[in-house]
Amino acid sequence: MLSIQILRRNAKNHRHVLRLLDQSKRRSVNCELQCCIGAACVPNREVRWFSSHSSSATATIGKNATADCNHRRPLSSTTQELSLRTTVAATINIDDDDSTGTTKTKTTSSKTSAYLQLGKAKLSGLVVTTTLTGFVAAGGPLYEQAPLAASCLVGTTLCSFSAAAMNQIYERDRDAMMKRTQQRPMVTGALTVNEAKLAAAAWGVGGTTLLAVGTDPVTTLLGLTNIGLYAGVYTYMKPRSIYNTWVGAVVGAIPPVMGWTAATSGNLLDLDAVILGSTLYYWQLPHFFALSYMYRLDYERGGFSMLSSHEVDGERTSAVILRNAVYLSAIPFVSTFAGVTSSMFALEGIALNSYALWVAYRFRQERTNANARKVFLTSLWYLPSWLVLFLLHSKVWDEDHDQDVLRDNISEFVHRVRDKGRKMCLHERVLDHHASADRGTAKSDNTCPVALTKKAPAVIQSTASSAIEECETKKDFF
Repeated sequence: MLSIQILRRNAKNHRHVLRLLDQSKRRSVNCELQCCIGAACVPNREVRWFSSHSSSATATIGKNATADCNHRRPLSSTTQELSLRTTVAATINIDDDDSTGTTKTKTTSSKTSAYLQLGKAKLSGLVVTTTLTGFVAAGGPLYEQAPLAASCLVGTTLCSFSAAAMNQIYERDRDAMMKRTQQRPMVTGALTVNEAKLAAAAWGVGGTTLLAVGTDPVTTLLGLTNIGLYAGVYTYMKPRSIYNTWVGAVVGAIPPVMGWTAATSGNLLDLDAVILGSTLYYWQLPHFFALSYMYRLDYERGGFSMLSSHEVDGERTSAVILRNAVYLSAIPFVSTFAGVTSSMFALEGIALNSYALWVAYRFRQERTNANARKVFLTSLWYLPSWLVLFLLHSKVWDEDHDQDVLRDNISEFVHRVRDKGRKMCLHERVLDHHASADRGTAKSDNTCPVALTKKAPAVIQSTASSAIEECETKKDFF
């Protein structure tokens, strides 16, 4: 068993030995070959070949093997060659039998990885996350809608894969010029153009078909439109116009709207869907402009027309980032005033957006790659945080709904988290203290704006009635 392992490790050396045999039949070479075979079959003896391209081989073995080589009469050239060829063939067959399965596994794994890169799996993961957020935010009977959700998510993912593959097919020559895209599968040769085209077509047809069969016409049309916008308009504009980034932001804003329309049977213009889509749109602009600033030289090599490539000091890029960060920070207030979320979303939005605005302002003041990277990294944790807070403070969980196991569990979890947050709320403690001192009442669970907004109409009506009565009383008195 040990000798087989040693022969396997030295298979390449044995092939070199065969080449030596074909070149020379001299006795000295035959002696070296015999010593090599002896060393390969004896454990704990080191065989070292200094060059695989030299015309002679040097072996270092133990003293006993050297003595055998010097004092034994070597076998005849024909006999020795036949023995060595048989040994090497057996070794190669053993090695091939053991490695066949491993080679096939590695090939399959590399192909799978290449197709995932072709479909931009990480970017598609973001698409799935925002689509699921839009679906859950509708607050429908989630357990009953599980097949609908699966069709929406898988269909949207396949459409995203298709658009990304088409984009790489068109840009493969430019990708080869850029450092950050030189490892893409068609640049490295891991996939051929025909394989990429076949995958893009299969993903596109499969995704739109699944959306058409499993969801509704509006969601299907949005998925098909997104493929056209990304693979067509956006890809065409990238080397021609700096406004390609704004078009790309529209592409990223559509998936959460698709989740909402799938859950609501195509209600495209609901305020919740508009807020979700607007958030994704304004989030992408600081995100991608910061990225394009960091890699502006790389984009120039690829021949892409980015805003940062058309200026020296980054003045316009930093202005666009700061402006859209301001727009993004206003959305929690709009959502609260529109009645989509509770007032706590606006309050927590202040904390969330304060740091985002600060890093955007720093980049505006000092336009360096380090500050651009801070904007980019901030955007990575900002979006998931915003989505979680939006779902947590959405008023859809306060509405009456038909009994559904999954929706009821989510609603219960949301209210439990709200209650724990209310206990840690500083302004509630202050208000409760004053309320108890003024009225002598016990601590209320409804002081925090999360709960207060539910009773806002009643509070406003009560206050207005009291004011009117007080005015009438004073009028009668005078």
